[in-house]
Amino acid sequence: VRGLDRARSGEHALLILDLLLPGMRGLEVLRQLRAESNVPVLILTARGEDVDRILGLELGADDYLPKPFNTRELMARVRAILRRARPSGDALRIHAGDVTLDVSARQAWHNERPLSLTMAEFGLLDAFVRHAGQVLSRDRLAEHVLGRRLAAFDRSIDVHVSNLRKKLGDPAGGREHIRAVRGEGYMFVRVDPERG
Repeated sequence: VRGLDRARSGEHALLILDLLLPGMRGLEVLRQLRAESNVPVLILTARGEDVDRILGLELGADDYLPKPFNTRELMARVRAILRRARPSGDALRIHAGDVTLDVSARQAWHNERPLSLTMAEFGLLDAFVRHAGQVLSRDRLAEHVLGRRLAAFDRSIDVHVSNLRKKLGDPAGGREHIRAVRGEGYMFVRVDPERG
């Protein structure tokens, strides 16, 4: 609980969260943290815990690393997450239909309603808005959002896309912003703001 309070303080640029914690499960810590903070989170999981890894991504973790891990890989992932989290310095607002992004402030709006996005979700939306109407492969999205290539059976991009769809309010079969293109990847479709 003390660790959760420290994580909420806002004084950290990134959190590394082991899912096997004494007292409170790491997924519960992540759930409570995401209720009030978008600080980047890298979760550590035991190798066989696919369910926990997927749940962690669904709850808003930005990336994961299975244990045991190489310390150099951990540091490389931390640097990649921090690099993506750092504002670029250029005051840039980009629009695609009813979605607006302020890249330097790392803020996004849908129909002028602010979106609470994790760093990974913001990175995805940034890639989609910049390439609206183009199909982006899962590997290209992983390079842009996670700073790495996808491993075999790695579904982290799909989980982040699913979370982003929910936050955009994409209805099943309706006017969705993000479409899956079978065998190729995903495409962002401009949805014009509804006229009163």
